[in-house]
Amino acid sequence: MAANPLLLDLVRNSLFQSVTVMEKKMFGGVCFMVDDKMCVCVGDVYMMCRLDPDNYEHELQLPGVTQIVHGGRLMKGYVYVDEAVLNTQADVDSWVSKALAYNPAAKASKK
Repeated sequence: MAANPLLLDLVRNSLFQSVTVMEKKMFGGVCFMVDDKMCVCVGDVYMMCRLDPDNYEHELQLPGVTQIVHGGRLMKGYVYVDEAVLNTQADVDSWVSKALAYNPAAKASKK
């Protein structure tokens, strides 16, 4: 599984305009780290976004959005957004903005 190159370019365009970002190859795709915290990842047919775990239920109701379950455990605040609903730069910008809004409050993973 590799990162979708078209979706990767859209996410790069969205992120690199506003913040300092580091790219890391993770989870079979590319993750974008903002302030050393996972913010957005791009896979083969999806974009993963890290959202506010206390306030993301609305996003789960949107088309193409699914809750992430990892190892049988619900990953609260993490969602997959299917590439089918990410057709324009504006679509990607909207999701990146949501992830960036939560980033300052997000906890960095242990090193």
